[in-house]
Amino acid sequence: MNLLLSSNQHNIHQHITITGSKSESNRALLLQALYPTISIENLSNSDDSQVMQKGLQVHNGTVDIHHAGTAMRFLTAFFATQEGRDVVLTGSQRMTERPIKILVDALGQLGADITYEKNEGYPPLKIKGKKITKHQVSLAANVSSQYISALLLVAPTLENGLELTLEGKITSVPYIKMTLALLEEIGVSTSFNGNVISVNPLAKISEKTLVVESDWSSASYFYSIASLVEVGSEISIASYKATSLQGDSVLQEIYKQFGVETSFNKNVVKLKKVKEIPQETVINIDLANAPDIAQTIAVSCFGLGLKCELSGLHTLKIKETDRLEALKTELTKLGANISVTDKELFLEPSEIIKEKIAIDTYIDHRMAMAFAPLALRVPIVINDAEVVSKSYPDFWKDMESLKIKVQG
Repeated sequence: MNLLLSSNQHNIHQHITITGSKSESNRALLLQALYPTISIENLSNSDDSQVMQKGLQVHNGTVDIHHAGTAMRFLTAFFATQEGRDVVLTGSQRMTERPIKILVDALGQLGADITYEKNEGYPPLKIKGKKITKHQVSLAANVSSQYISALLLVAPTLENGLELTLEGKITSVPYIKMTLALLEEIGVSTSFNGNVISVNPLAKISEKTLVVESDWSSASYFYSIASLVEVGSEISIASYKATSLQGDSVLQEIYKQFGVETSFNKNVVKLKKVKEIPQETVINIDLANAPDIAQTIAVSCFGLGLKCELSGLHTLKIKETDRLEALKTELTKLGANISVTDKELFLEPSEIIKEKIAIDTYIDHRMAMAFAPLALRVPIVINDAEVVSKSYPDFWKDMESLKIKVQG
């Protein structure tokens, strides 16, 4: 499905309700599988969360998680620690190219029984669940936080809990803290001192309801839209917490640089464009703790004709696609002067945006959604637009509510 997006709207006033966070939902689903007394409200309706739910129900056989990277990491740890379960965990062609060795090695330190079906270090994985009694493990700290969270989520069900030592500089700290906060919420005792995280065992819990906050990553596209419209425009989005656990809530501070002001009224966030940004502005941000919003920010800068320098992007190369190279390719098609390294992006100011350019999405939901706001500047085509269902199935409907014309 290829979509042509266009808009003649420059002043927007609209309210949007966004589904529960995929990141929080998948953590809550795993905890619910470990502790059935947990119930969940505002669960994400994303493909990834549906895949996670189905995968958790399999006891023996093949589990295909398609493109869901979070599910691959979380389910690897889950099945490895479930005595008596015997599965092959696999996914899409791209998933078989995404490394998993660091997590498999860490679980191996604990005594897990995991073997590679094809290529060393990559899915598919043959996992035979075992009772885990070892409790000390270490792994590199600058890898995907999902490896770390996968271990932490299963830790309280291990006989002796877990002591996890992170080696080197820790990245994506907010996501680690999100996981620990959810564990604390259900009654698990944890500590995070220096580079050592400890999780105490907990055999069972009383009835508990986890309420999933809406996804700040999804909110990023509305911040981008707010940055591209006229001063005075307002977009309100729900449901969000002023004290969010999600790393991408840093959007509130980042988009001040784009003239967007954030305010809260209970669980509703109001984004208001309060000023235009001078063309000589340089946007310089380290996104090591929030890499998923890099595409949105780069496109916002391009749409506004601003120079930007983004760093801390080393994890983007192993996402749904190599997001740095994908950004370089697609922004160049639109007329951008852009360069990337293995962890940085440099964009020069642009005065012209080419019209009706077809943006390839690389089976990556964030590529589709990050580029959509450019429709406020020029007509743009999004190829394979259905990829948004991975995290935000209602995205195109919500774009239409903002008077962005969506033609199939």
